[in-house]
Amino acid sequence: MHKGYFFTVEGCEGAGKTSVITSASEYLSSKGYDIVTSREPGGIEIAEQIRSVILDKTNTLMDGRTEALLYAAARRQHLVEKVVPSLLEGKVVICDRFIDSSLAYQGYARGIGIEEVLAINSFAIDNLFPDLTIFLDVDPEIGLKRIHAHEDREINRLDLESLAFHQKVREGYLEVERLFPNRIVKVDASHHKDEVFERVKQVLNQFLESDSKA
Repeated sequence: MHKGYFFTVEGCEGAGKTSVITSASEYLSSKGYDIVTSREPGGIEIAEQIRSVILDKTNTLMDGRTEALLYAAARRQHLVEKVVPSLLEGKVVICDRFIDSSLAYQGYARGIGIEEVLAINSFAIDNLFPDLTIFLDVDPEIGLKRIHAHEDREINRLDLESLAFHQKVREGYLEVERLFPNRIVKVDASHHKDEVFERVKQVLNQFLESDSKA
């Protein structure tokens, strides 16, 4: 049994992460991989409780560093309780957001500093970075329009931030991509979801074909 793979999907609000993760799960399952999907913050009970605090629309006074620490705490629990055990069982974990979200949102957009937030999260993840991160890049104006077009989607505290904030998040992601070029692959997410997944499928296939564990 080979060691599992840890894949993460990142992007601004409305980038289409949920659609891509669903399609990727079905595709990799059809190729014989045992898939576990999850999300951050959340994925397990304790982390979901922390998520409810972070995203509560009434918590408008939350300090940026408090926010970063809460994300890191949820990430740690999720990692040790769900991600690591799944990887040790040889499964493929596909997670909606991970450390790069904190670097882009809190580190860059909140102005705390990418290095500072990376230090907090390095402690939390104990150097367990994803094997591959797919960054779905889309203009924040497009992403926010997609969100508000779905009436059944719950609007959380981050959705209420200004367009300028979300533009800084995108800038943050582009900076994080430059910091980790060997792990992060950018995919243009402005196209139809079928076109986007075709590109994602190419990225997955290239990784699995080139990786020595495959």
